[in-house]
This record gives sequence, structure tokens and C-alpha cells, in this order.
Amino acid sequence: MRILVVNTHVPFVHGGAESHAHNLVQHLKKHGHVAEEVRIPFKWYPPERILDHILAVRLLDLTESCGEPVDLVVGLKFPAYLVRHHNKVLWILHQYKQAYELWGTNFSDLHGRTGAIVREAIIRADNTYIPEAKKIFTNSKTVSERLKRFNNIESMPLYHPPPNHERLYSNNYENYIFYPSRVERIKRQHMAVEAMRYVRGDVKLIIAGAGDSEGYERSLRETIYRLNLQDRIKLLGYVSDAEKLELYANALSVLFIPYDEDYGYVTLEAFYSKKPVITCNDAGGPLEFVKDGETGWICEPDAESIAKAISHVAHNRDRAIRYGRQAFDFICKLDISWDKVIEALTS
Repeated sequence: MRILVVNTHVPFVHGGAESHAHNLVQHLKKHGHVAEEVRIPFKWYPPERILDHILAVRLLDLTESCGEPVDLVVGLKFPAYLVRHHNKVLWILHQYKQAYELWGTNFSDLHGRTGAIVREAIIRADNTYIPEAKKIFTNSKTVSERLKRFNNIESMPLYHPPPNHERLYSNNYENYIFYPSRVERIKRQHMAVEAMRYVRGDVKLIIAGAGDSEGYERSLRETIYRLNLQDRIKLLGYVSDAEKLELYANALSVLFIPYDEDYGYVTLEAFYSKKPVITCNDAGGPLEFVKDGETGWICEPDAESIAKAISHVAHNRDRAIRYGRQAFDFICKLDISWDKVIEALTS
């Protein structure tokens, strides 16, 4: 089939969603399809611009190209998934989060009367145009539950493996906790930093990932110095894939404490590396995989609770190793594969 993968893209920004779309196209090609990604630029500020984007997407004609029909369109992110096509399948990574689960929180950029009007328009568009799809998948149970809760739309979770998952390995269990993620407030690296002041033992924290906000990354460094934690916390910034694989392979445990994550590659990458995960009870997607006392630890979202879990790991190395092996067995039994994804999307 001739397939277009339609995704929203913020120019000069590359993250998990961009890797996800690229990998989907590559695996469609491996299965014999002619596939290409359509990247629709997106600007969400001021909020009124979002309404222009909804209209622009609805005006796109992706039914054919150079006289050849497009057999299937796969939509991934808002507002790209609102595009019109007679044979559209959705694999929703997330909706416009600020209008849904982040509405009314410090993480939402929709405020006041204008924000409320834009939010209503976003919800109305989703309610109207998502059901046009022949099939509706999401990338996790968390996203499906949101779609049902906010829009009363049924969908099916469809897991996929993280990038480079076949290269992940376990080597050792050294004396550090690894937190790999994009450095931004919603990932809550600040709670990890604050937690280290309460941690008992000499275990260290290594934070890796590029930052979307210089101000947030700077505040993390300032907090580390203010609390005199320079010897206990390393803030690495961007690391290469090879470096990240090695950091996973030798960690004692992985820390991943975002707020209401959609899916979260970090949890799966940790499990494939035979590492248990420390997360919080409001983390969203990671809770679909982390079983407290089996494959990791689930904490309250505060520094002292997180510190207690880290201290427990530091003083129970054998348990961390056992949980890591159980995490690997758990993820293997789920049998997550691109073959299953492609079959579901194209059948």
C-alpha cells in the first residue's frame, strides 16, 4: 500500500515523537509498503494560533499524489490526526495535553477566557473528527483511558518497542541511579535533585538528557550547588546513544518520575537493560509496567518519598538485581514488536 504517516512537528525540536514517526515509516517499508512521513509544522502560541492549525489540517488534501492514490493515512499527534482521508487510521501518541489532563495545572499554557475558548474548540474538533477514523489506536492504556474519560471515545492500546531496544544490555550494577529523559519541568528532575539531600548512603544520581528550557536546567544546577550536592549528582546534558546504553547497562536502578507521562520509553529501556524502575504514583504510562515490589518501586510524588526508595535500593543491592531480572522477564513476556504494530495498522 501507499501510506502516509501524518505527524505534527515543531521545527528544530526532535524528541520521542519524531523518532517514533521515523521508525514507523521504516518498519512500514520493511513490510513492503511504500511509506512516507508528512510533517505538519505546529505553533501553539498565542493560543489562537491553534485554531488556525486545526483549519489548515482540515483543508489538506492527502487523497492522492501525482495522480496516484494514497491508500492509507496514519495520524499520530494533534492536530495532524484531524486530517481528512477516506481510509484513516489513528495511532494517537497524545492529544493536546494542555486542554485535557494538564488543564488547570501549572503545566498548561491555556489560561483565562481565551484559553477556555481555545480549549473548547480543541475538544470539539477531537469529538467531531477523531471518530472519522476506521480504527483508533493509542500508544498506551493511559492515553486510551484519557480518550475515554474526556471524549467518550473507545480506542485500543498498541505498544511498540523503544528505539534501539535490541541494543540494550545489562553489564553491571554500579553505585548510581540513572535518570535519562528530556530535561523539562514536567519530567520533574527537580524532585530527583531535591530527593538526594535526604538519601542515606553514598549512591549517586546521574541525570542525562537535552533541555528544552535553559532556565529550568540552570535552576537544577543552582539547586545542586545550593544543597552542596556536586559530588552526588551529575547533570550530563545530551549524551550519545552509545553512552546512554552504557549508562543503562551499569546502573543500579533507573529513576523516572514524570507527571502523567503518555507512554515513556525510559521504563521499557530500563526493563530491557534488566534494571528496576523507581517512579511515582501519578506518573501515568510507567505505571502500566512498574509493579511495586516486583519490577521496581512506586512512590509518592515528593522528595522524601523518592529519597526513601533510592536509599532502599542503595542498601538492598541484591533485591535491585532480582527486580531488574523480573522486569526483563516481564517485558519479554509482553512480546512487544513492530510486526504486531504494522499488522494492526494495515490489516
